Amino acid sequence: MEITIIDYGAGNMQSVIFALQRLGVYAVIASDRDEICRADKVIFPGVGHATTAMYELKKQGLDQLIPNLKQPVFGICLGMQLMCNSTEEGGINGLGIFDTEVKLLPQKLKVPHMGWNQIKVKNEPIFKGVESGANVYFVHSYYAECCADTIAEASYDIQFSAGLNKNNFYGCQFHPEKSGAIGDQILQNFLDL
Repeated sequence: MEITIIDYGAGNMQSVIFALQRLGVYAVIASDRDEICRADKVIFPGVGHATTAMYELKKQGLDQLIPNLKQPVFGICLGMQLMCNSTEEGGINGLGIFDTEVKLLPQKLKVPHMGWNQIKVKNEPIFKGVESGANVYFVHSYYAECCADTIAEASYDIQFSAGLNKNNFYGCQFHPEKSGAIGDQILQNFLDL
């Protein structure tokens, strides 16, 4: 099985690689369109600012490629946010995969939302073996609104999408690669799709 991590200059690639290695899986890092298309599974990580990240995706033509991928694709944190319709971070359009908007967390809260928080999960393959109430690790200042594609929710004064799924596209607002055994289970579930 060939796992490709998309390289667009905004990924938390090393921690994802280490998490996959814990599972006995080797992944390649690529920005080449053909290499991404050949992969059995694609991971789309992200940290940083949405505007810069989208600029890099457009520069490499990945903004057109990613929404048309047919294999399972897993967006993590900013990667998931960029798969939504738009984001208030920079006021930019996203890839339009998930039909929801990304908003700034209420400023009355401590931002970024950083640390362990519970998720409420739906019975979805990516959350097989993960109980509602499981704790996972978040670091974010923006959130995807709950929508028809929401498969997990979390609460930080407001309810927001902790996980999204539409067809072959999956996303987590939290960092499974930093979420211990629960995160490893989620990554393994993705690999098993």
